[in-house]
Amino acid sequence: MTPAAGALAAGGVAAPPARPVRFEDPARNAAYWDRIARNTAAAPPLTDEQIATLRGIFAPVVAASAREAA
Repeated sequence: MTPAAGALAAGGVAAPPARPVRFEDPARNAAYWDRIARNTAAAPPLTDEQIATLRGIFAPVVAASAREAA
C-alpha cells in the first residue's frame, strides 16, 4: 500500500511524494525521470548565495505548511 501524501516515514520524517506520471507509457515515463536525474546529477552545486535566495523564496511556503500541519 502506498503511503498518503505527507505521511510520516521512518524517523518521523515526511515521506516524499511519489513522482508524477508524466506519460501514460511506463517505459517512456521511466525514461523521462531518468533523463531528469542525469541532468540534475550533471548540474554544478549551488552557491551559498543561491541557497540563501531559494530559502528566502520558499520560507513562507514552509512556514504556512508547518502552521497547517499543527
